[in-house]
Amino acid sequence: MKENLAWQDILVFFIYFVVVASYGYWVYSKKKKASVSASHDYFLAEGSLTWWAIGASLIASNISAEQFIGMSGEGFFVGVAVAAYEWIAAVALIIVAVWFIPVYLKNKIYTMPQFLNRRYNPTVSLIMAVFWLLLYIFVNLTSILYLGSVAIDALLGGGYLHIIMIVLLLMALVITLGGMKVIGFTDVIQVGVLILGGLATVYMALQIVDVRINGAASGNAITGFKTLMAQAPEHFKLMLSKPAVTTTTIDHPRNLDVQKYVVLPGIAMYFAGQWIVNLNYWGCNQYITQRALGADMQTARTGILFAGFLKLLMPIIVMLPGIAAYVLYKNNHLPGFSGVKDGAYSAILGFLPSGLKGLAIAALTAAIVASLAGKVNSIATIWTLDVHKKYLNKSLTEIQTVRIGRWAVILAMLIALLFTWTDVLGIGGEGGFTFIQKYTGFISPGVFAMFLLGMFWKRTTGTAALVGVILGFVLAIFFNNYAVDLFGKETWLYTAFTYQKMEGGVLHTITEIPFLINMGWSFFFTVLVMIAVSLAGPKENPNAFEIDRSMFRLQPQTIVLIVITLMILAALYVRFW
Repeated sequence: MKENLAWQDILVFFIYFVVVASYGYWVYSKKKKASVSASHDYFLAEGSLTWWAIGASLIASNISAEQFIGMSGEGFFVGVAVAAYEWIAAVALIIVAVWFIPVYLKNKIYTMPQFLNRRYNPTVSLIMAVFWLLLYIFVNLTSILYLGSVAIDALLGGGYLHIIMIVLLLMALVITLGGMKVIGFTDVIQVGVLILGGLATVYMALQIVDVRINGAASGNAITGFKTLMAQAPEHFKLMLSKPAVTTTTIDHPRNLDVQKYVVLPGIAMYFAGQWIVNLNYWGCNQYITQRALGADMQTARTGILFAGFLKLLMPIIVMLPGIAAYVLYKNNHLPGFSGVKDGAYSAILGFLPSGLKGLAIAALTAAIVASLAGKVNSIATIWTLDVHKKYLNKSLTEIQTVRIGRWAVILAMLIALLFTWTDVLGIGGEGGFTFIQKYTGFISPGVFAMFLLGMFWKRTTGTAALVGVILGFVLAIFFNNYAVDLFGKETWLYTAFTYQKMEGGVLHTITEIPFLINMGWSFFFTVLVMIAVSLAGPKENPNAFEIDRSMFRLQPQTIVLIVITLMILAALYVRFW
């Protein structure tokens, strides 16, 4: 399963690298000839990204090791229920395109801290700028780098982890130093490679299932998919049933059900954290919104909706290989695979023939490099425009501003490398996808409450925003770490579950509330307190944004895109409910 790559694989990967690097250099050279070197062009590619480049860049930046490795691992562990993150994201992108983006563009917002500074005050903006920098570097950037390096290292037979980390960062660095325009347009190629390689991997995985499980001479992908559904029917349910609360031993079947439900708490998550995760990520996140903030309204909307349409496809690419790995593992056809969920995708890639394995690795690398480049560009944007230029050196020239941004890119990469070198943060033990979602969830409730009320309720005050961001963080920690000890395992707010889990060779007994439920209640109470604080202030905040109905009018083609996306999504939920 862990064979070295054949020359065909190396050739395919080399062609991918040359194409991306050459195209990136061409875009960068064209930009230089056009004499566009302003900081807004470097950080935002202002006015130069097309709708298809925006949509592709959104997906390339979003789909990374977190999905390929983490979500595939959750597909191995839970099944199709994890697709909720991708499919609800399609609806979230519709909401962002229709209601959030008009507010940003009408008020000429370029960064999320700038939004907070304009709408509230500099204190809120600075606090959140620091929060985002810490989150992006120590949660997102480290997870992308670590998970991606582990996966590629497994395919190469092991022993190359640190070399791979350095190579991935260097590839991302080359793209990032060219600015957002280079990132945006090279992401089009990255998404093409990602989708082509991902679909090819899924097709081969289904054929392998047919051959190994059914004994077919030449595998049939459709038959392989039917075999998955027959062999693992519980993996094709979007809604997990609520398990009993009682403590079980590690070898008890209910113990596994509890672990699954804690990660994806059935229909309850659709009334709580699932919307907060997606709307905060897609609508209040510099890393994502940055792609659209330099475009005109219709281009931005179309690009975002195009990304939403592509999100419907992503679970096929990143989740099905995990389910295939589960069925093969259950039938003893994955010798050498330990059953650790984050190794599922690499286990499947080990079966691929020469050439196709190189394409699959190129797809994985494309996703990782695009995400690393997008993430460090966002880090550089926030640091340069919202911290350095405001508080350290207000007289920076345009050239100096870009130079500071590039140094911020290099420093962020070095910090990420330092913390992933020996997995100081324990990303591997937590499970990559869950690690990111869980720890991002500590600040998501307060941030989303602050943005939502700030956009659409003129009375929201700066004091309420400051209270909200701190309270949301405190409540998230409280529900995650202390609520059960104070109020017990069963209350009208939540149900806590106890399960046993082996980590690092040590058996742990864990009692916790599903983190998506924690996020829901943290958001709810934060909004209530923010409303109460705002009601004690003036009837209308002088910093409130002007909103009129014309901002939210939709072109006919936009409505068609929205209807098609919702119809496909409804069909998926009817089929797999």
